[in-house]
Amino acid sequence: MLISTCAALAGVPLLGGCAGKLGVVTFPGAASGERMTETPPEAAGLHTPRGFDPSQVDRELSALVSQGSAPWAQVSAVALRDGEVVYSGHFGRRFIHPTDRAQDLPVNGRTLFRVASISKLVVSVAVMRLVDQGRLDLDADVSEVLGWPLRHPQFPKEPISLRLLMTHRSGLSDAAGYAWGSDPALRDVLAPGGRGFRDGAAWQRDRAPGTWFSYVNLNLGVIGTLMERATGERFDRLMSRLLLQPLGLRGGFQPAGTTAELPTHFPPEVADDIATLYRKRRTQGEQEIWEPEGPWVPQVDERKPGAPGQSASLEGYLPGTNGTIFSPQGGLRISTADLGTLMQMLMNGGRHRGQELLSGRAMAELSTEQWRFDRARPNGDTLDDGMLSWALGPQRFTDASGTGRGDRLVEGGGVTGWGHLGDAYGLLGAFVLDPVRRNGMVTVISGPGRDPYNPKGRWSSMARAQEQAMTAVWRGAVSAAR
Repeated sequence: MLISTCAALAGVPLLGGCAGKLGVVTFPGAASGERMTETPPEAAGLHTPRGFDPSQVDRELSALVSQGSAPWAQVSAVALRDGEVVYSGHFGRRFIHPTDRAQDLPVNGRTLFRVASISKLVVSVAVMRLVDQGRLDLDADVSEVLGWPLRHPQFPKEPISLRLLMTHRSGLSDAAGYAWGSDPALRDVLAPGGRGFRDGAAWQRDRAPGTWFSYVNLNLGVIGTLMERATGERFDRLMSRLLLQPLGLRGGFQPAGTTAELPTHFPPEVADDIATLYRKRRTQGEQEIWEPEGPWVPQVDERKPGAPGQSASLEGYLPGTNGTIFSPQGGLRISTADLGTLMQMLMNGGRHRGQELLSGRAMAELSTEQWRFDRARPNGDTLDDGMLSWALGPQRFTDASGTGRGDRLVEGGGVTGWGHLGDAYGLLGAFVLDPVRRNGMVTVISGPGRDPYNPKGRWSSMARAQEQAMTAVWRGAVSAAR
């Protein structure tokens, strides 16, 4: 049964640039709008540099949830400098009761968000663990693992590798959707003769594998299915074993298609921390109607008091048949604090508390540029120059700039590196890592009161509010924290 073609794409990324400039290196071995007066448990690892005052960053981020004309519901951010967490700020409400403000719940350091396409970066890290273990091969024909031929119907002699899937050069398309339940199997959608093949709608016309970059969520559905086939484990459990548990991270993936929307696949103490994502928007057919003075409209992970959620049934699901049910392209629920822990592991060359999770070779593969846009001979879709370079899963940021165009991250520029952006259900997220200086940030703003892209950004293809949030964190916490 088709669950969804996903009303909103699970993340529009940026990427970019020259390998040397972007730092491909050989790695060695609280309450809404308030800063708590005591260090909360989730910030126990916070390292506050001498003379650093976080209040200015707090003011700029909290203003996003308090501005009257176009408020945001939720803001959460973590900043790292020289590998240490130097800032952690959380504002707004993770749950907004429709009639009783007394039942609202605040965003805090434990709040988990459905982080959209940042999920893709996290999945890529887990993939590299399987590559390290010899379970997956980056350059082999994935048909060997899938057990059936994955071929572009117009180019049946061209093999498709894991590397092509991870760098969005597989020739696949989202035109037929990218999230299904356990029936049909993925093979039914992608292989000629399958009952969901629909004249090859899941494939780009006239784009041979390896020749064209096009950001496609379905690539991750195939990757999730490959991971299941290689291990025999269900994708959600596999992600937990490979990455979340070793790093001590909360949250994870769950089957898509909950009837009450609040995830029920997690323990109650985790599910209670998951933010409902909102917009002040309703739809009329295909038309968006934004109502800044209207109610917050739940988009995903809706909390319905007294109504237990019901997860999509996994009865009879065979791992390795259709990993899209777990939304590997955008369905991870995780906190900004835990993403900061993941970032520290990547800054430390794949090591966490003395344990090697990724080899040096895997780290180099993960972060090295695999594709770059060629202006002289166009070789991909850039989405207003927001996508200019790609690594093995992560996007790379080149600091290109222009009004409503480019992948510049902060006002005035000067920030390059790699990571991933996310954009879905009203959430705009960023995971940005500068491996040379070991600086980075994770930001989430969610719940726009008006169309966030009208107008678009002043110096990038991002939304204006996302530019403001990232600049506040980087300039106020990373650059200023000395």
